[in-house]
Amino acid sequence: MRILLVEDDAVLRDVMLRSLQDAGHRVDVAVTLAEAEHFWRVQPFDAVLLDLNLPTSDNPQSGLGSGLSALRNARARGDRTPVLVLTARNRTDERIAGLDAGADDYLGKPFDLAEVEARLRALVRRSQGAEDMAVVSQLALDRKNRRFSIGVTELVLPAREFEVLWELMSPPGRVVSKRTLSDKLSDFNDALGDNALEAFISRLRKKLAGSGAGIRTLRGLGYVLEAEH
Repeated sequence: MRILLVEDDAVLRDVMLRSLQDAGHRVDVAVTLAEAEHFWRVQPFDAVLLDLNLPTSDNPQSGLGSGLSALRNARARGDRTPVLVLTARNRTDERIAGLDAGADDYLGKPFDLAEVEARLRALVRRSQGAEDMAVVSQLALDRKNRRFSIGVTELVLPAREFEVLWELMSPPGRVVSKRTLSDKLSDFNDALGDNALEAFISRLRKKLAGSGAGIRTLRGLGYVLEAEH
């Protein structure tokens, strides 16, 4: 998944960033309200982790709900990206404000990093209409455990190949454009080009040989994962 992490607390931000990256996600980080607004407008994300109390350029100590404007603006322009709001555990007013502004879920600080990952999976799964398990012939994806298998054998993949195959199976049979795949596998400091993407696809095709599942190129449209005939 490509995730926007909006958090101004340096210690918490760095811990969350490492945890999400270790789980195989591509993460862009925004520290201020202006950065959050900009990133959210110019780049599609699978999910947003949003702290409600963000500094603004004219008020570094801005208080409750300063991050709500980014959420409200996104919803006003029709952006339905799943949003997990991060709040102080004892601030009921923050949780209510976030949900009323269009957040999909909230998590009180301090929290367990494993719960962050689980809630993100649930939000994205609901937004995509995807199930915990996806199967194409002998190829299976277990979303909960982030595991691919061919028959009874686990398919171990490098991080970016894993994310390409994950996207193609969310859900299977969906045409995924090159632009979408590149966006999901990039961040603002590391953009993925067409040649690199085609190399990932080529390696995946070889690794799927004999599974009964294949990646087909639709010229001008993108790629689709489907059962081979």
